[in-house]
Amino acid sequence: MTSDAEIELGRIQAEVIACEQCPRLVAYRREVTRARRAAFRNETYWGRPVPSFGDSQARILIVGLAPAAHGGNRTGRMFTGDRSGDFLYASLHRAGFANQPTSVSRDDGLRLTDVYISAAARCAPPGNKPLPEELARCRVFLVRELGLLTRVQVILALGRIGFDTVAQVLTDAGHIALRPKPAFAHGVICAAGPYTLAGCYHPSQRNTSTKLVTPEMYDLVFARLKSMLK
Repeated sequence: MTSDAEIELGRIQAEVIACEQCPRLVAYRREVTRARRAAFRNETYWGRPVPSFGDSQARILIVGLAPAAHGGNRTGRMFTGDRSGDFLYASLHRAGFANQPTSVSRDDGLRLTDVYISAAARCAPPGNKPLPEELARCRVFLVRELGLLTRVQVILALGRIGFDTVAQVLTDAGHIALRPKPAFAHGVICAAGPYTLAGCYHPSQRNTSTKLVTPEMYDLVFARLKSMLK
């Protein structure tokens, strides 16, 4: 049976999908969808804001940066259809949070357990760089999601923008005034009111190809977070 939280989360995601508050991002989404990458020339791009995804009873909330232009913006699901997703879901699978190690489309059968995935920005931004005002508009959705994800104990932020966004969300939601603001670093863990805030490098293709991030590093992060769950 669908819970009240799942219904409300679904309503938020419907609002996300319909959002057109940021003209620059709307224009970029449309241009990417029109042009498409050669490898995906025959595919129909999602081309809209990308909703969050996962277990409504999750104890771990993962917050990424934004959908990739030819990843989530193409497939319509967070971290799906690109190298970042390949890396992240393989790690989640090894840790027991995902039923399969791959994520290629919205209907590929992927299910998450104890994990919910969101992002600082729900639209693919030019150069993977959302503007401060765009992040501020999108942050409202994350505040509302967090209010409904009542079992969350740990928030894992992927990358500096994700980390700073979560820190601001925790302040906006009135859970704690993070002063001084914790500094981002891979593996950082700090108390944040009723939550534990953790940070790690983003699994971008650049970071994984240069070995700034390795599977072993992510495995250690998830093992540590898993051991902290009550």
